[in-house]
Amino acid sequence: MVFLRGLIFSLLLASTSAWALNNDELFAGAREAYKVRDEAALAEYTRQLHGQNYILAPYADYWLLLLRLSQADHQTVQEFLQRYPDLPFADRVRGEWLKQLGKRQDWQNFVDEYLHFQREDTAVSCYAVEARAGLGEPEALNSGKSLWHAAGEPPASCNSLFDRMQKAGILTEQDIWQRFRLAMLEGKFALAKSIVQRIPKFESAQLKLIDTVNANPQRVLDKKTISLKSRYGRELNLYALDRLARSQMDSALKHWISMQSSFESADRNYAWARFALYAARKHDPAALEYYTRGSDATLDKEQIAWKVRAALRIKDWPGVQAAIAEMPVTQQQESAWRYWKGRALKEQQQIPQANAIFVPLSHERSYYGLLAEEELGPVMSEPPSFYKASEDDVKEVAAMPGIKRAIELQRVDLRWESRAEWAMATKDFDDRLMISAAEIAARQEWYDLAIITADKTRFTHDYTLRYPTPYRDLVKSFAKDQDLDEAWVYGLARQESRFIIQAKSGVGAAGLMQVMPATAKWIAKRMGLDSYHNGMIHQLETNIQLGTYYMRHVLDQMGGQALMATAAYNAGPGRAKRWAGAQPMEGAIYAETIPFSETRNYVQKVMANAYFYASRLGTRVQSVKQRLGVIAGKATSAIPEDETILAEQVKAE
Repeated sequence: MVFLRGLIFSLLLASTSAWALNNDELFAGAREAYKVRDEAALAEYTRQLHGQNYILAPYADYWLLLLRLSQADHQTVQEFLQRYPDLPFADRVRGEWLKQLGKRQDWQNFVDEYLHFQREDTAVSCYAVEARAGLGEPEALNSGKSLWHAAGEPPASCNSLFDRMQKAGILTEQDIWQRFRLAMLEGKFALAKSIVQRIPKFESAQLKLIDTVNANPQRVLDKKTISLKSRYGRELNLYALDRLARSQMDSALKHWISMQSSFESADRNYAWARFALYAARKHDPAALEYYTRGSDATLDKEQIAWKVRAALRIKDWPGVQAAIAEMPVTQQQESAWRYWKGRALKEQQQIPQANAIFVPLSHERSYYGLLAEEELGPVMSEPPSFYKASEDDVKEVAAMPGIKRAIELQRVDLRWESRAEWAMATKDFDDRLMISAAEIAARQEWYDLAIITADKTRFTHDYTLRYPTPYRDLVKSFAKDQDLDEAWVYGLARQESRFIIQAKSGVGAAGLMQVMPATAKWIAKRMGLDSYHNGMIHQLETNIQLGTYYMRHVLDQMGGQALMATAAYNAGPGRAKRWAGAQPMEGAIYAETIPFSETRNYVQKVMANAYFYASRLGTRVQSVKQRLGVIAGKATSAIPEDETILAEQVKAE
């Protein structure tokens, strides 16, 4: 079939020698020729596109070079990169060429070109270490340690580096066991098998135990299937305990207490720290005790974050402050931990120190920035500067080649390439140009891109672009029908779809309001929409009607608590209820301790969006803290009877 398509396009190209194809036809032909790897046809299309000075002709050049790259010489690639230094594909070409140079072990050209490489690519990074070693740098192989211990599955091209490191004694047996443990935790069992075979005298027949423990970790522990006498056996039992602790903590702890004496101190600390993480995510009061038992373990970023959250759940403010102090400096600088450190200081009456954190954080127009601003109270501060792009501003940006290419790429349905051009064109814009670019995107009805672009301004803002109100008549009408806060509806829709009508998530949620198909069917039945069918979920009016109906439903389920209703919209009402504490809880703490990172980020952004939309729409303005409210204790909250039906709306991890 591929050959046939290529032949058809070649014949088409030959048959049009008597007349010229237009740019759209030539570009479509070039795309197809690239797909079927018809180099001759692509070369001819490229020639004609350049002959007509088509703005996207460089992309045909790019595709042609990719087809020829394995046979290309360094000068050819250099000439291409010099011709198109400012196009987004230039660095991708450079990365692919570096891999070719690595395969050829052309280390001098590799090092020269690597200086200009801007992206992160593990395969290129591995070759970079080999290049330095190949050029005689004595300590080069030591820098490969970070690549070995990195999460994720390394490309096969890294194996030669790791082989050299192991042969040189830089990659130790302890390094191999640590990486094996990480691969098991990530569920990358093929990778784990390849790693453990680096252990001297390892018997390959033992690999099947990995499949055994993965298939049924509880049975392995119950039956004591795997001996604890070898390092391999202990690692597999630790993995079985980890898997079991995620869902059955009591059972995992029972097994651990009976076997922990067979493990060294470092492994005991590791296991307790893993139990602490899962307990904290389940809001188990024992979590901080487990952290204490594993106090000598090296915690990863997630474990330390949940140590803070476990302290937050019980309002242990000194514990919050101490746990944040354990974080790496880069993690401490994240807005969440700056805010909670400030809160911990304020709750301990260290007001000047707290304000020293809140003041700079309050300048960030974000969820945590708004909370910080509210902590400062009614203080005198300089209001944010607003700017509306003039027509001259818009024309200036619209005339830029990168913006022109982005618009043309979008027109020919190359969305990814369009966004890459846009990002490249706007990366160094000041606020005035960024707002002008966002205005162009909004006029194209690229609401998602307008939002992303307008969000990047630092000092001067246009909130009409950051928080657009498309389809206002429909949203306002259905919000009124369901007696909903219109600002909340817009805040949720902005986060769900960025107002892309045809948006579809990886789990199947669809449309502006990202409604799950099963939930849509259930809502339609309750509303009496007898003519409803699955295709209607992408109809704008129907989608908004279904989404706002469901918002009303979960709001009622959550007793009118908008924060919990927002969590329920994303993760299901049952979960939103279970995340409440035994006693009433500050809404910001509830939001911070949502176990799913997707839902946690989602609800925080929706609530901040609603705050900004209220001001934008002229509706009742509440502080973020007022919107978050107080979460009632579980004693006053009942799981809805129709939870089994509503669970179909779950979109979170």
